[in-house]
Amino acid sequence: MSAVRLLVLGMVRMLGRAHGYAVHRELTSWQIDTWTSVKPASLYHALKQLAKEGKLRTAGMESSPEGPGRTVYEITAAGDVEFFGYLEGALRSIDIEELGAGFAFMQALPRARVLALLREQLRQTEAVRDDLKTMMSDHPVRDKPPYSQDLLGLWSRSFGANAEWSRSLIERLERGEYSFTRD
Repeated sequence: MSAVRLLVLGMVRMLGRAHGYAVHRELTSWQIDTWTSVKPASLYHALKQLAKEGKLRTAGMESSPEGPGRTVYEITAAGDVEFFGYLEGALRSIDIEELGAGFAFMQALPRARVLALLREQLRQTEAVRDDLKTMMSDHPVRDKPPYSQDLLGLWSRSFGANAEWSRSLIERLERGEYSFTRD
């Protein structure tokens, strides 16, 4: 799953039509630089690649007072299918960057589907956390580098925090927080 592709498809879908700078500006306002490793150049590359693949189509040119005209894109039916595939994958992902990108567009799905995907993500996250805790207790320190226990502790606590966040989000969604376009 590519968080960049999900973010670009989702943003073009959300805006209806958009040029690269509009996608960049909007995602920057979401502070994606704080929760992803996505760089502006990768957004522009993804736009061009998605257009080349038929997931986006050119919808015209827009003049710019700051330089050459800007290519405006809109999502295609194939792009919509890819968007929803990426979105579902992201919402069940244990990768924090992918999960964040899915969270940003979760309202495009029905609430019940989001809850099912997040419950699956929570089960996977808790399983990884539990496996890490087991590794910490089952493996003697004498056979491992001195930092291995601390690294396992770091990762198990990180997955524990992610599980706690997911549990809280699921509870809030069950209580009706957020509105979903397809409820």
